[in-house]
Amino acid sequence: MKVKIKGWKGVATWKWVANDENCGICRMPFDGCCPDCKKPGDDCPLVWGECSHCFHMHCIVKWLQSQPVNQQCPMCRQEWKFNNR
Repeated sequence: MKVKIKGWKGVATWKWVANDENCGICRMPFDGCCPDCKKPGDDCPLVWGECSHCFHMHCIVKWLQSQPVNQQCPMCRQEWKFNNR
């Protein structure tokens, strides 16, 4: 018996792999996007700090701009440094 495939449609999904499900600043899911973005994905990336906390890039940038003297992680209050994995 032979089977002939007439058509094939591939389906894929993606998911950010983070230490939490939601951004600690905007509380939106990482699978979605921050309040400033319209679509999730490359335009709304996640960033990690050396403290291993993860946020939407736009959220942490706004947070750091609002903290001109002591730029700290909003979760653990350690000095914020981007983790260059």
